[in-house]
Amino acid sequence: MAFVQDVRLYLPLMSKIIKYMPELQDEEQLHVATLFKDMTEEQAEQFSRVYRQRRKEANITLVTALLGFLVVAGVHRFYLGQIGMGLLYFFTGGLCAIGTIVDLFNHKSLTYRYNEQQAIEVASLVRGAFPDTPLLED
Repeated sequence: MAFVQDVRLYLPLMSKIIKYMPELQDEEQLHVATLFKDMTEEQAEQFSRVYRQRRKEANITLVTALLGFLVVAGVHRFYLGQIGMGLLYFFTGGLCAIGTIVDLFNHKSLTYRYNEQQAIEVASLVRGAFPDTPLLED
């Protein structure tokens, strides 16, 4: 029963998501829907523009992790903005290839966590730059 109530709450938000960011799927779509909840149309439009530029694709994370076996370990960590882990993987051969193998299986969750953080930052930025109500002048 709780699931039905959750779905009813998200239906109006999902139409906004489909309008501005139809490429999102699954958990990322629900996460962005919660961020859209209090946004105006202008804020949602600006959010979608900025977030689309910042978000990463899970397929590219997978391909760059595969490069860890063939060329340089840790490329996928650099791609996701994890410079420290990228350097660790680089100097340890992907933690003796074990870390790279684990990341091959977890590439979607690694990418989702990166995108989740970027969505929160972009939502905060957009809400600050495009306030809900116009400022009153004295």
